[in-house]
Amino acid sequence: MNDVSPNAPLQQPQAWGRVRAGRRIADRALKVVCTLFTALGAFVLGWILLMLLYEGGSALSLDVFTHVTPGPGTEGGGIANAIVGSFILTLLGIVVATPVGVLAGTYLAEYGKGSKLAEVIRFVNDILLAAPSILIGLFVYTLMVPPLGGYSGWAGGVALAIIAVPVIVRTTEDMLRLVPGSLREAGAALGAPMSTVIIHIGWRAARAGMVTGILLATARIAGETAPLLFTALNNNFWFRPDLMGGVSNLPVMIYQFALAPYENWRSLAWAGALVITLSILALSVVARLLLKKDLAR
Repeated sequence: MNDVSPNAPLQQPQAWGRVRAGRRIADRALKVVCTLFTALGAFVLGWILLMLLYEGGSALSLDVFTHVTPGPGTEGGGIANAIVGSFILTLLGIVVATPVGVLAGTYLAEYGKGSKLAEVIRFVNDILLAAPSILIGLFVYTLMVPPLGGYSGWAGGVALAIIAVPVIVRTTEDMLRLVPGSLREAGAALGAPMSTVIIHIGWRAARAGMVTGILLATARIAGETAPLLFTALNNNFWFRPDLMGGVSNLPVMIYQFALAPYENWRSLAWAGALVITLSILALSVVARLLLKKDLAR
């Protein structure tokens, strides 16, 4: 039996031998070019990762995770305040984005089939998905920073939420569309209202894929720098409980410390880059494992 999976290599037809030599040469040339550029991309990615592991690994120590960022020209210190600040901003963004994204994706998949409103929402969502994050940061700056009297973690969380929403909307809609219609029909045949069918059958069947979307959105916003430059900015201290004022975070810390003329700051920037890369990698691996498990059922 032939392998018909999407990942199976393309089989040459039996009449391949009768194809003209010019076409066979063009086919093989395209295959060679694709292979070379794939290898080039893998080589560059591997080079970046090796450099990050070497520079970031040599800068890691216990102080990195237990001390706050040092002042200009001083020795020692760590990035504990930036790690905690990034965690809080990312958590705030996901908490705001998750209900919005899940409910909007549910509307598109369950209620808005074929409607003009759903088409408009889907179009706007696609634009947001591809929008430059710096524009979103500028938008939130205009909306929140001057009215609140300055930079704040709230503005940073809202900016990250706007970036996360379209990812969650798209994933939720796609996962709900994969749920067989026969399950919904079985629920409706028992007299259950549509809301009950969606919550107890649709969401339950698609929960792994929906969680995957939330994790992918978390990985997306965890490394965003541009929107935080306009909203949460940065500082070298612990965050205030009311999240007002600049909030220390890893992406902006890496950006500022990497450009600084102090060797200690540049070492901490490498350590921060390694920490954030490993965090995003872990989230991506967990998301893919969940998605693979969901599709295998």
